[in-house]
Amino acid sequence: MVGMMGAGKTAVGQAVANRLRVPFLDSDEEIVRAANMSIAEIFERDGEAFFRDRESEVIGRLLDTQRAVLSTGGGAFMSERNRQMIAQRGVAVWLKADLDLLWARVRHKDTRPLLRTPDPKATLTDIYNTRVPVYAKADLAVEAQRDYSIAEMADAVVAALLTRPDVLEET
Repeated sequence: MVGMMGAGKTAVGQAVANRLRVPFLDSDEEIVRAANMSIAEIFERDGEAFFRDRESEVIGRLLDTQRAVLSTGGGAFMSERNRQMIAQRGVAVWLKADLDLLWARVRHKDTRPLLRTPDPKATLTDIYNTRVPVYAKADLAVEAQRDYSIAEMADAVVAALLTRPDVLEET
């Protein structure tokens, strides 16, 4: 799962993993567990470049595990190295949400270190405009709708995955 913060990568990824009866893995959770601190704390203490290096290491390790659904951090897919690892070992599914939906989901959360700015909506807009062309390189895109439940988004992801019989076959 790739996409912007607030796109639903964790919630939808967990639902897809449950539906497919495979483990759910979250690269951000793995980083937090290994560092014993939050992502915001890692950003503050060590900087974004340090975090991105650890993120690539964790994604590589997780991609080498059993079949699973992997949720990546919002910025992970921006790395060419990460995109190549994902392409070689899996399939990237972009949860494509529009800016208004993303803002509605993240505006009241203080767990987003990149949005700790004087104008978080403008920051989110800048990040969105920078990342969308890169997310568009994902193998599959699933459009998020404001009125979709997590289960409906999971259904849409599974339907998209079924278009790739090399990844998922209907049973």
